[in-house]
Amino acid sequence: MPGSVDAIYVAARAGSEPQPVSVAVLEPARGIVGDRYYERAGTFSEKLKSSGDWEVTLIEREEIDRFLAHDNGVVEAGAFRRNIVTVGVRLNDLVGQRFEVGPALLEGLRLCEPCAHLARWHGPPVVSLMAHRAGLRARIVSRGEVRPGDKVVPRAV
Repeated sequence: MPGSVDAIYVAARAGSEPQPVSVAVLEPARGIVGDRYYERAGTFSEKLKSSGDWEVTLIEREEIDRFLAHDNGVVEAGAFRRNIVTVGVRLNDLVGQRFEVGPALLEGLRLCEPCAHLARWHGPPVVSLMAHRAGLRARIVSRGEVRPGDKVVPRAV
């Protein structure tokens, strides 16, 4: 059974709070229109520019909920600073794989591990509690307009 998009977030500037959007335009080699990394203005833009894995990040709703249950926290999913929140799909399994998110085609590049930057937002426990669970960095292979409710489907090789 395929997963789906639960929510989508973009932050216009480095350090700004990600805001939910009802549609995201994903463009290959650019990212999400309106997001800080699309404009090459993200906190890690310079560090990531040669890696190609800054275009879009995803995180599982189930992992956010697990963290919040352990930490007794209540925050918006966007506070985890990932673009696309999914439900019903194991993102770790998509490293090295192509997958569809609505009409867009993505390729999972590597895990998006929690870092000191995320710990500044949530406190040091986020690093250990979200290790290997904080999401996926992906490259956009083909353009598409993605909305909450769109399916997330691994592409058969």
